[in-house]
Amino acid sequence: MFTGIIEELGTVTAVEQHGDSVALTVRGPKVLADARHGDSIATSGVCLTVVEQTDETFTAFVMKQTLDMSAHGALAVGDRLNLERAASVGDRLGGHIVQGHVDGTATVLETADGDGWRRVRFSLAPDLSPLIVDKGSVAVDGVSLTVSAVSDEETPPSDAWFEVSLIPETLEATTLGARVPGDRVNIETDVLARHVRRMLRLDAATAPVLEAR
Repeated sequence: MFTGIIEELGTVTAVEQHGDSVALTVRGPKVLADARHGDSIATSGVCLTVVEQTDETFTAFVMKQTLDMSAHGALAVGDRLNLERAASVGDRLGGHIVQGHVDGTATVLETADGDGWRRVRFSLAPDLSPLIVDKGSVAVDGVSLTVSAVSDEETPPSDAWFEVSLIPETLEATTLGARVPGDRVNIETDVLARHVRRMLRLDAATAPVLEAR
């Protein structure tokens, strides 16, 4: 479990192919300060398990499903990642509940700078569109953010989008400050929204059966 409050910008130091999986090595001394074998670390929103470590780097295996579902399949040596250790019991929940289980990716469509802040618009896959709401929570590359705008109901599903507004601290402390149109990012929707959608679908599916009885 994570909060989406980034602790450190890490750097990919090695990407080693193992069949359809990858051994990913990342430099992140701060998140490794109290890390142990088997601990979870969120890497730009993707929860990975530490299997090897030094004082400054850790290695984790990234399975095919994760590579397919996230932007991690395109990682290369030198790429930066947002790093966060799993939350400990008793901490303040500064962001929102983030599982590190991404729902998919989105593409940066456009950016616009304000007076010290930046508005970023992302594409929104049709299956994720119902899970993103104005003023709701979303994790973008593992960063807990508040949705500042979404496309309206008249927008075709293929053209759906959402926006966030990034403060200077977020631009400076995370990889989002370097994102430009065309970049892919990892998206995790609010876990509560996912559960609600699942329950509504089950209700719709079971209603005819119950009526028949």
